[in-house]
Amino acid sequence: MSCPDQPVGRRRVLAAATGLAAGALLPHEAARAAPAASFTNPVIWQDFADIDVIRVGAVYYASASTMHYSPGAPVLRSYDLVNWEIAGHSVPRLDFGAKYDLNGARGYVRGVWASSLAYRPGNRTFYWLGQIDFARTYVYTSPAAEGPWSRLTTIGTPYYDAGLLVDTDDTLYVAYGNTTISVAQLSPDGRQQVRSQQVFTTPAGIGTLEGSRFYKINGQYYIFLTRPANGQYVLKSSGGPFGPYTLRQVLLDLRGPVPGGGVPHQGGLVQTQNGAWYYMAFIDAYPGGRMPVLAPVTWTSDGWPVVQLVNGAWGASYPLPSLPAPPRQVTPMTGVDTFDGTTLKPKWEWNHNPDDTRWSVNNGLTLRTATVTEDLYWARNTLTHRIQGPSSTATVDLDVSAMQDGDRTGLALLRDSSAWIGVRRDGGVNRLVMVNGLTMDGSWNTTGTGREVASAPLAGNRVRLRAAADIRPGAARSAVFSYSTDGAAFVRLGPAFSLGNDWRFFMGYRFALFNHATRALGGAVRATRFEVSVP
Repeated sequence: MSCPDQPVGRRRVLAAATGLAAGALLPHEAARAAPAASFTNPVIWQDFADIDVIRVGAVYYASASTMHYSPGAPVLRSYDLVNWEIAGHSVPRLDFGAKYDLNGARGYVRGVWASSLAYRPGNRTFYWLGQIDFARTYVYTSPAAEGPWSRLTTIGTPYYDAGLLVDTDDTLYVAYGNTTISVAQLSPDGRQQVRSQQVFTTPAGIGTLEGSRFYKINGQYYIFLTRPANGQYVLKSSGGPFGPYTLRQVLLDLRGPVPGGGVPHQGGLVQTQNGAWYYMAFIDAYPGGRMPVLAPVTWTSDGWPVVQLVNGAWGASYPLPSLPAPPRQVTPMTGVDTFDGTTLKPKWEWNHNPDDTRWSVNNGLTLRTATVTEDLYWARNTLTHRIQGPSSTATVDLDVSAMQDGDRTGLALLRDSSAWIGVRRDGGVNRLVMVNGLTMDGSWNTTGTGREVASAPLAGNRVRLRAAADIRPGAARSAVFSYSTDGAAFVRLGPAFSLGNDWRFFMGYRFALFNHATRALGGAVRATRFEVSVP
């Protein structure tokens, strides 16, 4: 992924004209009309970027960037490459410094960037590898993709935008870098680097290449690279993992499958158990974020991948992969959560690490105030849920009877420009409010803590809050907030909120449930039901 600290004109390439550019490799066109048994892109209309995708037996797994959200690096699971569920997280907690605890500093737009997921047959172990803060690389392992995951080691070299390869002899290699691409070999136990060598320097005419994915296919080594945010290239070597490598273009300025969205790029290749190949990439689709898209891949006679197109573009739909019937239906990423049991479901991620002493799940979610602040961006224990596109609605049932004076609780649309509907308690009185104007600058410092733009009295202690968001890409979209005191009739509160579609925060908008104090700790709220629904 592109970093704000790197000298990359990402704004320019995001604004590049669409249409397939001439290159060394021109993809063939697929059939113009998809049959009835087809899938539609994006295959996941939620924010899962920098995808790495693998197959273990008949099960597909994918990992994605989560930056400052905790737990990090979600593990997605599928049986058909089209229907996905969240199975767990490879990084249980962002144990990378106090800023990820919102303790004296903040980790916005840092944390878990483009990383890699792999399976090592020799010890039947899953590996996650990623660099943090340009300082070092962390490796986590688990006997099962769903977890539990634990840290195996820390490596002093920061493997930027890394791709992890488990070779056929079980040796671990890592491809990494920005513009200058290197390959490292790890020790047999995976705990340290034993060799590193530069293998490629990007020609000036291309600009930047990053986002490595590393493969061995038919005895040849491939490093899949992205040109942010409008191209995909591949390096191929028949001489071993350290090269020499030859470069070809896979796609450039290719029209994507979603109107208003960007060029598919920065993803991974995967082969089905029936021998077919697919490329899962993502498109920039703000304000919602970066959404995974899928396309079939064929190979030239001399071993280069070719993305199959529809009418000169990445297809809005393709035939379903020819695969056995799944053993079960995956768990939907939307729907109702009543917080049953005693743990959070894996679709939830906190804004930075939570204070685990101040929340609990016991057939309902209790959020006790964890931070005294006027600034939601500093408040710990803000729980987030990805927004489902192209539009969706979040509804939460709250019991606010245990709030204290100065407490603020509610349902937010969270990004670097945010708004919320909720309850504030002052002078022993609860009041419904809609607040906007929560903003950050380009260095992710708070520039606005919000202003109240609408209010209504709240007589009882139970309220149902709702946020409806339109995240279709291509323009700034709007969201509206409403509430219900009887659980049935909803009343809109406040003006429409404009969802910004700038890319620089990288992560898309999320629904966020929060409770923080402005005077003193001690208050609490209880959520008994949370639903994400689509029209």
